[in-house]
Amino acid sequence: MNDVKIKKSLTQFFLEDVGEHDITTETIFPYDEKGFAVIIAKENGIFAGEKIIQAGFELLSSKMNITLFKRDRDYVEKGDQIATVEGPVRFILQGERVILNLIQRMSGIATITNKAVTVLNDEHTRICDTRKTTPGLRMFEKYAVRCGGGYNHRLGLYDGVMIKDNHIAFCGSITKAVQMVREQIGHMVKIEVEIESKEQLEEAIRVNADIIMFDNRTPEEILKFVEMTPSHIVTEASGGIGFHNLAKYRNTKVDYISLGCITHSVKSLDISLNVK
Repeated sequence: MNDVKIKKSLTQFFLEDVGEHDITTETIFPYDEKGFAVIIAKENGIFAGEKIIQAGFELLSSKMNITLFKRDRDYVEKGDQIATVEGPVRFILQGERVILNLIQRMSGIATITNKAVTVLNDEHTRICDTRKTTPGLRMFEKYAVRCGGGYNHRLGLYDGVMIKDNHIAFCGSITKAVQMVREQIGHMVKIEVEIESKEQLEEAIRVNADIIMFDNRTPEEILKFVEMTPSHIVTEASGGIGFHNLAKYRNTKVDYISLGCITHSVKSLDISLNVK
């Protein structure tokens, strides 16, 4: 994650939460009163968000002293200390909720991604995310996927071409859509085509798409489609795949399985800040 973008996002999040000022802490604690707090895991999982803790508290006060005991991608158990924070009480309490919200969600995503990798248990096929992320949090959520052992699909509409069913329907054909894109993009941009049938697969192969995504296909269909696809074309499976059937896609030889659920249907990992 880019440090400048992290600080910019955190600044916006703090402005949303604190507003003009923190009425509660500012009326109870003098500006220079010091405190000490511990960030603790309250359940097992994969931790993600060390930069959030460091940058978040330091944005609020230069007098913060943060010690990290866990790093991104580390497994944490209930009761483990993740970090300690020492500094002005006002700013420990002001930063607590925003920072916890972020690291809880990121750690929840890292944990569920790691579970998906484990359930699939396939040395060839990689788990990746989608654009089904929370607006404003995509950078954090996609980083958390990587912490859990997954991979990132395109970051947005700007860094990769993905010709989906509605593009094809409006345009008229896969061939026409790919040709129109190729006339305008640079050689560094890859083109992915979403297909739903053998006929569409054959058309996508003929126009030499860089990536072909098999949409809502069964494991048996995907295995056949992969065997039809030239080895230089990357393959992806998506749609209708979740924890209820993920293991069935093991050994289908597809290169990637993209899962929306690892970012849009996540339970945050329980993490708390306790005053000592």
